Amino acid sequence: MLLAPLSLIKLFKSMPGGVAQGMIWGIMALGVYITFRLLDAADLTVDGSFTVGGAVAVMLILHGWPSYLALIVATLAGVLSGLVTGLLHTALGIPIILSGILTQFSLYSINLRIMGMAANKAVSVDKFSLLLSSRFVPTAILRGAIFAIVLISFFYWYFGTEQGSAIRATGNNPTMSRAQGIHIEAIKVLGLAISNGIVALSGGLMAQYQGFADINMGRGAIVIGLAAIIIGEGLARGIMGKKLNFYGTLSFTVLGGVVYYLVVVVVLWLRLNSNDLKMLTAIIVALFLGMPYLKGKLPKWKKEVSPRA
Repeated sequence: MLLAPLSLIKLFKSMPGGVAQGMIWGIMALGVYITFRLLDAADLTVDGSFTVGGAVAVMLILHGWPSYLALIVATLAGVLSGLVTGLLHTALGIPIILSGILTQFSLYSINLRIMGMAANKAVSVDKFSLLLSSRFVPTAILRGAIFAIVLISFFYWYFGTEQGSAIRATGNNPTMSRAQGIHIEAIKVLGLAISNGIVALSGGLMAQYQGFADINMGRGAIVIGLAAIIIGEGLARGIMGKKLNFYGTLSFTVLGGVVYYLVVVVVLWLRLNSNDLKMLTAIIVALFLGMPYLKGKLPKWKKEVSPRA
């Protein structure tokens, strides 16, 4: 049996939806960027905090809350999630990667309780006024872009302040930061709280966009966030080179999320097995993460194998 030919028209029709979802994942990547690049920490809380943002937003909307207020509370729920991870790490001395796993693990049960022990909860744009909806993709792209620009501008300002600079310094050199009088434990907790607050914000946006919150909607979010960061950094180096500043770095992080999801759209259009998508993403992330190490080994290898003069 011959497969039906691929339709370019179908691909182009799918692209706007991919851009809208990529914008939301790009916002999530901003949260991951704070821990991964600025704090130099591997925080796995995000798989749970993304879901808690969606669950809280949907349940509040179903109980009559305006969607923007529900989104604010969802963000605060993410902040609390990051706070728990930070306290497990700083107050109990648990390694940050294990602290994130413990918080993420407990959030599964918490998210179920938030959604009334249901695996998913639907919220219809026909009954409620949602900020984003897949039924109105151009509006979703515009509002997603506004959210992204506001967040990027805020972070560009905030990480230039004394407190924001302390977060960056702590991730860069904790020993020197402590010597300069920075309370690095408090700064780590603050960074984790901000990071997961942004992740939960994106989860609330995604739940509104797709019209439901699901207990598994955050599964693999950390890998997608890393993919967006790495793709964005690759694009930034190729386009901007040494002219890239911090604002541009944050902007390309969001763009990386859009590019990632457009790749997803193409994969689905090519009729590849969507179940393999997470594996392909993991391979891409592993290759990009290992590239600096491999580049460092290459000159040494050349020197070893080159003939003597």
